[in-house]
Amino acid sequence: VQLQASGGELVQAGGSLRLSCAASGRTISSYGMGWFRQAPGKEREFVAAISNGGVTTVYADSVKGRFTISRDNAKNMVYLRMNSLKYEDTAVYYCAASETNFSGSYQRGYRYWGQGTLVTVSS
Repeated sequence: VQLQASGGELVQAGGSLRLSCAASGRTISSYGMGWFRQAPGKEREFVAAISNGGVTTVYADSVKGRFTISRDNAKNMVYLRMNSLKYEDTAVYYCAASETNFSGSYQRGYRYWGQGTLVTVSS
């Protein structure tokens, strides 16, 4: 599975963005999907995850209530809607795919990773 994340850009604090993750090579309808991020000088951290059917979602406490993960299996796409962006949301955002139907925040559960898209939030 190849993953291509896009949608990152410079945005003002309080603004919104939608990140997209396009999967190719294999249908992701049986894969759990996740978004992670890595800020400069910090380790990669979990943001959000969604089960293969989209029924189950989980979020990091830092983004709960502001971010929404969703997927369209017919289009082989996963999305991350980000509202009320804060300066501390600045990071490279990665989408990832797990061969299990849901891996939550467990990074090692994700086998496939995209190249990342940069989100910069100005204060």
